[in-house]
Amino acid sequence: MPAKETAAPTGYEEGIRWADGVEWLAHPDETMQRASQALATDEGVYLVDPLDAPGVDDLVAEFGDVAGVVLLSNYHVRDAGIFARRHDVPVYLPAAIPDGEVPDLSVPVERVAVGERLGDYELREVSTGTALGAPWYEYALWNGETLRVGESVGTAPYMRVGDERLGVMLLRRLDPPTALRGLEPERVLSGHGRGLDEDAAAALETALVNARDDFPIALLKNGIDQARTVVAAMRTD
Repeated sequence: MPAKETAAPTGYEEGIRWADGVEWLAHPDETMQRASQALATDEGVYLVDPLDAPGVDDLVAEFGDVAGVVLLSNYHVRDAGIFARRHDVPVYLPAAIPDGEVPDLSVPVERVAVGERLGDYELREVSTGTALGAPWYEYALWNGETLRVGESVGTAPYMRVGDERLGVMLLRRLDPPTALRGLEPERVLSGHGRGLDEDAAAALETALVNARDDFPIALLKNGIDQARTVVAAMRTD
């Protein structure tokens, strides 16, 4: 399977669904397993790190009108501009991400500071700094029940080892996202892999606690796939 599928999708695969949202994967067979979500709030539906695919608009419409598009990583531009233009809404970008780290989307962009809310979701910082010498800006959305993380944790196979249901990506295992410690989500959503809604809080805590100790195993098991995903991310939008 390709690390990152670049061909136009022919459809999508639905991930987890709950009363206030739904998830979809436009290319479920790629190594990255890029996942997108529609989060319903009193302000409307926020699309997080969305990838376009035939039928997605009908899926999103089940939850209401789109209020905006949210990007939680400087590497997750994906189809944000397409959705923003289609629904005539802005793209919400964390305020600390420098302008040059995200390409021009040719749509209105509104900056959101850490601690501010989009509907009932609070923007939280996960990590800012570098990874492999490249700028790394990652954030999460949290409403007390649903946690949506950019990419430090996820369920994609290349992020997990052993019996982990949720794993920390190899690039972050030596410096796991401690900002997520202490949260007790009913569900964890990520930019990579299907969401988790069974014993999610325990799975998150286990992933964070074991991240460093399991680094050697993860390097052996997932090192090649992680490298492939990094190369694919750098070569394509």
